Amino acid sequence: MSEAHIVDSSGWLEYLADSKSAAFFAPAIEDAEHLLVPVITIYEVFKKVLRERGENEALQVASMMQSGRVIELDSALALDAARYPLPLADSLIYATALRHGATLWTQDEHFKGLPGVKYLAKKAAATR
Repeated sequence: MSEAHIVDSSGWLEYLADSKSAAFFAPAIEDAEHLLVPVITIYEVFKKVLRERGENEALQVASMMQSGRVIELDSALALDAARYPLPLADSLIYATALRHGATLWTQDEHFKGLPGVKYLAKKAAATR
């Protein structure tokens, strides 16, 4: 894989859980050289893992996520994100992907059909 890519929070969680859809996200996550990680994604994944599995595992996951290049939130990105009719975190993740010319990997239906998105329907993933 040679282009930049971003995996949304649900993709990270599927990968970490080694679910049936983990294989869809693996190429993007495992290509650390081209992986961009929006800071909001680290927040969302860390929070869920912290709540479900505890601090040690959440810290390990956050560390692993930082093997890619972490993309910080700035005011220009926030203003760009506000233009998309998506929930807050999804808007920030999508605006980050567009800013960096990255492909966004997701199974979140909010992104279905948007340019620059590789989408895997949850139903398709569940039936594999």
